[in-house]
Amino acid sequence: MVHADAPRRIVSLDYCADQYVLRFAERDDILALSPDAGERFSYMREEAAGIPTVRPRTADVLALRPDLVVRSYGGGPAVGAFMETAGVPVVQIGFPETLADVREEVVRIGGALGNGQDARAVAAAMDRRLAAVAEQGGANRATLYMTPAGVTAGEGTLVHEMMLAAGLSNFQDRPGWNPIPLERLAYDRPDLIAAAFFESATNHVDSWSAARHPVAQAQLRELPVVPLDGAWTSCGGWFLIDAVEALARAERAPR
Repeated sequence: MVHADAPRRIVSLDYCADQYVLRFAERDDILALSPDAGERFSYMREEAAGIPTVRPRTADVLALRPDLVVRSYGGGPAVGAFMETAGVPVVQIGFPETLADVREEVVRIGGALGNGQDARAVAAAMDRRLAAVAEQGGANRATLYMTPAGVTAGEGTLVHEMMLAAGLSNFQDRPGWNPIPLERLAYDRPDLIAAAFFESATNHVDSWSAARHPVAQAQLRELPVVPLDGAWTSCGGWFLIDAVEALARAERAPR
């Protein structure tokens, strides 16, 4: 239930913010979403249908006379200060590094949108789903995360946290975001490939991507592949649990 004093004229500046606004704000209170709200990588894209969009330019946003702006990265680093100067409060979505951080963001942002009760329920559902996955156990099958851009993720990323939560281990031994380890793949192989964003027509494997290399292509062709919908992992939200569950199902599948 949305609180009576919840914001009534809400504008979202990027597709990460769109997810939270669509989930926790009343539809009639949403003035505009970002231009990416309906894209394939937007988890709440179906709910976004029919809602106006606005580019994250200060003048365009202020012309809508919002009483709240929600953003993650939209509009650039200075937009928050501009909005505050104009008297428009801004809810800044953080960049969570762990699933626990995601849970905290869900509760915080949901509360800021006047729907703390529902946000706490979503967080509790996350806890239950993660606990159910953990109860199944895991064999720590080495998994390599791969995108069409030839990028993978190591320790210190949410992708790494998702793998651990699913009972897997991360094949990538370098922290952060890095190119696919082609040299290592020439002599060592993971047990699974977690392939994200390959479903999108806009994320094709171009000729300059490491994912196009024959060594990388061999992994996709010869190893078990877990397709991860890009909308599950493009932002830090409750929908990451969909990806954890998909990884856990693959971890338990017969070899």
